[in-house]
Amino acid sequence: MKLLQITVSKVWRGHEQKIIYLYEAFEDNPGIDNQYILCAKNSPVYDIAMEKKMQVTGLDVSSEYNFKVAKQISEFVKEHNIDIVFIHSSKAHTLAVISHLIFKHSAHLVLCRTLIKRVDTNFFRKWKYNYKGIKKIICVSNPVVDVLKFAVKDHSKMCVVGSVTDVNKFTKTEKNGLLHKEFNIPTDHKIIGNIAEFTGFKDHYTWIDAVEELVKRNSFKATYILVGKGSLEKDIRSYVSEKNLEDHIVFAGFRKDIPKILPEFDLFMFTSNNEPTGGVLIEAYACRVPIVAANAGGIPEVIVHNETGLLAEVGNPIDFADKVEYLMAKAELQKEFTENGYQYLIDNFTKKVIAEKMYKELNSVFTS
Repeated sequence: MKLLQITVSKVWRGHEQKIIYLYEAFEDNPGIDNQYILCAKNSPVYDIAMEKKMQVTGLDVSSEYNFKVAKQISEFVKEHNIDIVFIHSSKAHTLAVISHLIFKHSAHLVLCRTLIKRVDTNFFRKWKYNYKGIKKIICVSNPVVDVLKFAVKDHSKMCVVGSVTDVNKFTKTEKNGLLHKEFNIPTDHKIIGNIAEFTGFKDHYTWIDAVEELVKRNSFKATYILVGKGSLEKDIRSYVSEKNLEDHIVFAGFRKDIPKILPEFDLFMFTSNNEPTGGVLIEAYACRVPIVAANAGGIPEVIVHNETGLLAEVGNPIDFADKVEYLMAKAELQKEFTENGYQYLIDNFTKKVIAEKMYKELNSVFTS
């Protein structure tokens, strides 16, 4: 199989990381004869792929309806005898369909979908999901499948392959006080943290309301840390100020050293209300950090309630506070959850496991 992964995303999130992880894992797969990445120039995917000496080509993408780029894609497919074009972003989806329809090539199109979002809101969007050249839609969780069923006519095209992480990136499992020192946190304070973009569905408001409740209860000493950036950061900072929680909540900003700071958390509190899976939760497993997360979206496919962590009611800060307080008081249960969580990661979400599942689905298009 000659494989081309394509995205025109200019951000760096879990889906973009997945492209790199899959490329690395597929290098050991004898069924992959050759592989390439097409992506936007001056994007994190391009920069990282170049740094890792992957076979990557940059595209100048001004619009998802850029016929010049669509033609480039078709020419690339023909030149390299590509068997499968594996699509990783919405704009790349449009370009790949135009490329296949207008500029004619014989490669199969496979779409990777990670968002829980309706796509049947206009005719063209619905049409491109049902385009005959799309042989398979690989979703990151069952809730993603469920929301696509409104648009996709042939449900048999859809399957689920979960999130992925690289356990080798997360070798630090012991605390060394890094965050305590950086932010002058008292040494007797526990750290309860969250790593998430400041965007609507991450529901930082519930997170802050839960912190407010925990501060009121004062059953343990803690400092609360928010890692990330995003369009709602100013609003979230204002909300923290309104609640008079500035002395309790630290805004740590966007970090590139997650493998170093995540093990410093004593508990990971994740309030996202529409999460496809929550790849950061898998990273928390890797770092042996106990988890309380919202019972929303694909999170229950990652967190097994009362076995690998605790699930709280979506948007309910009291329930979050109850479960955080309960878990923080039970050291043995924390140990049980983190051990179970790490094993659950090894069994289900490593690069090797996910790459094998992904290859099986990609390869199935030749027999379907």
